Amino acid sequence: MKQEVRNSLGKLFLTTQYELAHHWVYNNWIGYQSFDSIVQGANVCLGLIAASGSACLLNDNREVLGPWNHAVEWIASDWTPRAVANGLQYFAHVVSDDSLAKVSSEEMHQKVEGFEMRMFSDIEEAKSWLNAKKKLVPSQAGK
Repeated sequence: MKQEVRNSLGKLFLTTQYELAHHWVYNNWIGYQSFDSIVQGANVCLGLIAASGSACLLNDNREVLGPWNHAVEWIASDWTPRAVANGLQYFAHVVSDDSLAKVSSEEMHQKVEGFEMRMFSDIEEAKSWLNAKKKLVPSQAGK
């Protein structure tokens, strides 16, 4: 079931869902991201990872505007260890065409550890990569 995550003003900034057919969690981030929105959205996503047992995350930033590097350290030091503890192994990150958002993605890619992360400009390539990777996870093989 798709969850819509909104800020305190009611503005939608993330839709997230567990996609049973692919056995991954899919995030679609939208617009400018504050530190608080990233923390809120990433924690909702983490709940889906934990509940589903999925080792794969498809993180779509194609609709993100502006930088979000203000949250990279939190993602690397707080969220990532919790995601790994909940079974995350593969993180496909589809980058925004916005140059500042892309720089933030590159900074995150350099800082996170504990799962395999790859950046993509094409969502279909990201999906193909995740489909190949999930076959390496015994509990997700064939799903």
